[in-house]
This record gives sequence, C-alpha cells and structure tokens, in this order.
Amino acid sequence: MNQVTKDTSFGVLLDDCPECVEVLERHGLYCLGCPLADLGSIETGAWLHGIDPDALVEELNAFLAARAGAPDEP
Repeated sequence: MNQVTKDTSFGVLLDDCPECVEVLERHGLYCLGCPLADLGSIETGAWLHGIDPDALVEELNAFLAARAGAPDEP
C-alpha cells in the first residue's frame, strides 16, 4: 500500500500494513480488536473517536512513505 485516503477501511489498511497499528494506537484507535474495522473507513472511525481524519490520513501516509524508504531488513 502506497497511500491511504479517508475512504480506506481500517481492515484493508491493516491487512496491507500491519505496522500501521503503531500510528492508530497513538491516537487511541485499537482497530485490531474492533469488529467494525473491516467495514469502517478511516474517516468514520476518526470522527467517532474525535480525531481529525485529515490529520490521521496525513500521519498514516507519512508513516507509509517512511516505511517505503526504509532499507529492507536482512
């Protein structure tokens, strides 16, 4: 996964990038245990938890970009 949007579901995000849980948990989003993770979009989940969805998407995309630029581990 190269980028996420507000429409990306948490389930797709975590399937493609399980490491993104680090960003989500910093915001109090414990999506791995949530039965709605596959259905809920980042935007909906952010709003439900009082988080700015644009800021969350920006942070997730920065995390993905940094991860893509990191050298592969042996």
